[in-house]
Amino acid sequence: MKIIVTCEHAFNAVPKEYLDLFVGAEETLNTHRGYDPGAYNLFEAVSELANFGAYQKVSRLLVEVNRSEDHPQLFSEFSGSLSKEEKQEILERYYFPYRKSIATKIEDFIQKGEGVLHFSVHTFTPELNGEVRNADIGLLFDPERPAEEEFCTLFKNRLHQEAPELKIRFNYPYLGKSDGLITFFRTHFQKSYSGIELEVNQKFVNGYRLDEQLKMAIFNSLEATIQY
Repeated sequence: MKIIVTCEHAFNAVPKEYLDLFVGAEETLNTHRGYDPGAYNLFEAVSELANFGAYQKVSRLLVEVNRSEDHPQLFSEFSGSLSKEEKQEILERYYFPYRKSIATKIEDFIQKGEGVLHFSVHTFTPELNGEVRNADIGLLFDPERPAEEEFCTLFKNRLHQEAPELKIRFNYPYLGKSDGLITFFRTHFQKSYSGIELEVNQKFVNGYRLDEQLKMAIFNSLEATIQY
């Protein structure tokens, strides 16, 4: 089993040629809408366990690499007014290369007879639209894929051993079958591929860094589960 770790919302960077689109939107860029605070810090830690890692530098508000090409939220209200040609240029420069780099590595591993576990790192805002999220960690998977459910069950049990106080939920605060990069890869690579999304509550994030004890608990638990 080869391990791939990715972080689709690592940073909130906007290339200089598109800065005009975000005049007055600096505050929004620095919120969970612009990126996943703390996700890259966690990615740096757990990617030590990976055979391949990738992260996206450009803000999801320019283009959302974790959405399908035909998804209505592929472009935000800031970039959505661009022409068809301008949007295509963004896709060619930032969207397709990121997704293709991961797909190519998955395909390379599978062609060599290896199975692939893709672990995608995210964080979520503690409150959204007035609703307080009732979890510390979410593990997202496709319930129709037994290998993914088994991995998440083992990982959850390990995490509870490391940090019994954590509230860990399956397919929360989002559904593991929803549109996304992992969902696309499941369809494309079928049985040789398993994809898990890790969602961590941003209440554990200070600035750009995730709580060190939690980060170590996740690392230890992931390492143990991979080696199981």
